[in-house]
Amino acid sequence: MMSTESAFHISVSDESLSLLRQKLALVTLPDELEDAGWEYGVPLADIRRLLDRWANGYDWRHHEALLNAELPQFTRDIPVEGHGTLNIHYIHKKSDTESAIPLLFVHGWPGSFFEARKLVPLLTQSSAHHPSFHVVAISLPGYGFSEAPSKKRFDMDQYAEVCNKLMLALGYHEYVTQGGDWGFLITRKIAHLYGPRHSKAWHTNFPGGQPPSLFTQPLDFLSMLIKGLTGKEKEGIKRSQHFMATGCGYLAEQGTKPQTLGYSLADSPVGLLAWVYEKLVAWTDRYPWKDDEVLTWVSIYWFSRAGPTAAGRIYFEVGEGESAKQVARFFAYERTSIPLGISRFPGEIVCFPKSWSKKLGKIVFDREHDGGGHFAAYERPEALTRDLRDMFGQGGPAFGVVTGRNGYD
Repeated sequence: MMSTESAFHISVSDESLSLLRQKLALVTLPDELEDAGWEYGVPLADIRRLLDRWANGYDWRHHEALLNAELPQFTRDIPVEGHGTLNIHYIHKKSDTESAIPLLFVHGWPGSFFEARKLVPLLTQSSAHHPSFHVVAISLPGYGFSEAPSKKRFDMDQYAEVCNKLMLALGYHEYVTQGGDWGFLITRKIAHLYGPRHSKAWHTNFPGGQPPSLFTQPLDFLSMLIKGLTGKEKEGIKRSQHFMATGCGYLAEQGTKPQTLGYSLADSPVGLLAWVYEKLVAWTDRYPWKDDEVLTWVSIYWFSRAGPTAAGRIYFEVGEGESAKQVARFFAYERTSIPLGISRFPGEIVCFPKSWSKKLGKIVFDREHDGGGHFAAYERPEALTRDLRDMFGQGGPAFGVVTGRNGYD
């Protein structure tokens, strides 16, 4: 039997803060080639600036207090088959609208519950003109302030199990989901395992896909041969190819030897900063990062319950220690029967043509945007909110999927 909900406030110990300051004071930085720019990785000038701010100006206690004030946080023990019981951290923000739609937000790597910070207040707004949501933003096991698995083979089924059990424990026996990055795989697995009984619809900003073949999608295959791809679709494939050729080093390392990398991430705050900051810049669509935003994002990893190494192990488990197998699983079809909504952002790390997503399931909503990248909930929260409202609102293709909850005042 699952335990009751316990209120949670982030409270990093003074000892942890003191240790961080000591480590920042003893940093040894590498050299850099002239005019290297971003071609070789994060520029030294960026790290020097962020390091100076982290050591001499950034106030974790201030940002800790803001997070505690803005986001109602809780923990709960969740039993996982074959893995014992894990204490899970999550945000649970209820709307004032009685008929609000329960929505589970699932982040990915190198994200956390922090990704939902801007989305939560928008989705929970009550209105007679658009639907409102009760939002649950989970810290996945091993991320943020959730306990990490201690045994091998904690795969998609286990992440989905934790998410579903959390929603049921909160009294949401029917709910919808939203996710990108690993959140795409996990919400897809939730839809597959727990839909349509509990999971009623899912939405993603990071759709997988594969090109149509003559045998699986003959009409789409022939159409692609005859019409070819649009200019925008060609640009998306070009961006995807560039990412696969030059941006996947992290995937290979975390997917094959996460423990080896983990010693550096757990011991060096600047090593962790560079590892994550590269993705924040490269995976967003020219998002104007403020230094304190970056440092809060990275500090959540540094101060996380299990340490930053735990979060990267998901890559190994899903790919069974082979990065090529991991990529195959990520984009493999696992057709779902419940309504699926897709939001497409041009700055995403992989951008496939719409027809490549058809076998994912019952697509009822598919919208392209003119800006935004991989962290859509954080970069473009208004756009993502509008898409969810349009998908689940009156006249929308998924209106009324949750019994007795339409989201309106």
